Amino acid sequence: MKTKHLLSLLLAGLCTGTLSAQNYPWYTQGDFAPQKRIEFKITNPTNLEVKDAPVIIKREGFPMPDLHEMMITIVDPQGTPRPAPSDSVLNVQGGHQLRAESNGRMLFHQLDDLDKDGIWDELFFQVDLKPKETRTIYIYLGENIRGWNKHGTHANIASYCRHIMPFWETGEVGWKIWFANSVDAYGKRKSQLVSPVLYGENVDGYGIANINHDYGSDIQEVAPSFGASAICLFENPDKPDSISMPRKTPTKQKLAPESLWNAGQISDTRYAYDVIVNGPLRSMIKIKGMNWNTGNGFYEYEQYYTAYANQNYCRSKVHFNKFFPTRDGVLMGCGMRKKPQEDNFIQKGGIIISSGPEEVRDPEKIDQRENIVVDFIGGAIVVKDRYKPQYQYIPYYEGNHTFRVTPDEDNTFEYMVCTAWSEGTKLRNKTDFNKYVEEQAVQFNNPITYKFVKIEGK
Repeated sequence: MKTKHLLSLLLAGLCTGTLSAQNYPWYTQGDFAPQKRIEFKITNPTNLEVKDAPVIIKREGFPMPDLHEMMITIVDPQGTPRPAPSDSVLNVQGGHQLRAESNGRMLFHQLDDLDKDGIWDELFFQVDLKPKETRTIYIYLGENIRGWNKHGTHANIASYCRHIMPFWETGEVGWKIWFANSVDAYGKRKSQLVSPVLYGENVDGYGIANINHDYGSDIQEVAPSFGASAICLFENPDKPDSISMPRKTPTKQKLAPESLWNAGQISDTRYAYDVIVNGPLRSMIKIKGMNWNTGNGFYEYEQYYTAYANQNYCRSKVHFNKFFPTRDGVLMGCGMRKKPQEDNFIQKGGIIISSGPEEVRDPEKIDQRENIVVDFIGGAIVVKDRYKPQYQYIPYYEGNHTFRVTPDEDNTFEYMVCTAWSEGTKLRNKTDFNKYVEEQAVQFNNPITYKFVKIEGK
């Protein structure tokens, strides 16, 4: 009721003109000349300059939540206006092409319905901000059908070599899950989305460069390991390097001991995948892990992976909806495989970085294809400080760097996965990668904040 009362007051102020003070001239785009706008202040709380930083405004923090996505135009009033498009561009793009702007620059956005109830939950966009900068952002209200937005991320669930599995990627790097919940990674030589080619044509991830060199290659070996990312449980405090993983269960050892997979989908841990969001600025998949019996407890969880445009990271949120250990002291965890030729290892706070030179090869070794030797492949895991990460090396399963975590009261925790390689478009060496990971860790722990200021009309 308080929210409705506040909205009524705001709209009353709009109608009477009591909130009509302006900080910046009103935006136009071609014949789009909106009459109403909402002002927000967004702030970079860090001492770092941020680029393409995520901004999330939740519906409960939005003064007018009952809006269609085509009624919203986000504008940075300090941004450089776009010029009028050429006739040749209009001939290709048609009526939905952006027109000449004045008094600011439109920012592309998403209104994402995360719980699939038909109502948007989060308004998402990305910004560049200077250290400690606070910037005004306007959300103009009025139907605006213009603005082609090339996708910078992609996510899908697809059949790949007869195996249902999720893919999510940015233009720079991508991730997919072949072995249950342990993540593969692949790098591109040119910024582009390649997973539709991988799963659409069922192309070998290690041989995709034979189609187009710029597509890059798989750069992560998983096998029994954590791969680029996986979750685990620390169930035995007396054996600190002992872990439980969803695909390493007593049932699996009994029914399929030589397999890298789980046993049957009824007798053992099973998984289901879904696409929550598919671009253009962020893409999100969901993993459900069910019927996980470790022999020392029963567990089920939901895990979300989200890729962000123009970035070399994805973020993961893990929620255990069933957490029934039979012992005291069980802690959740996450980790990554140690790079096989690791010559750069950093662990401080909630950061793990592992990188080194590496052979990119097809682990099946089905032909005489030459291995690709690259100077640098980097992987990193970042756990938010609030989850009190405790580092633990796991010598088993090919060697893995992990963290114990203390989740929120509802058994939820968050972490970040970073990937890069020397054949990529950026972060091509350990120095650049280390700096990127450490800066992203600061941003991860200190996200962009927002504050509603006012609604105003002309």
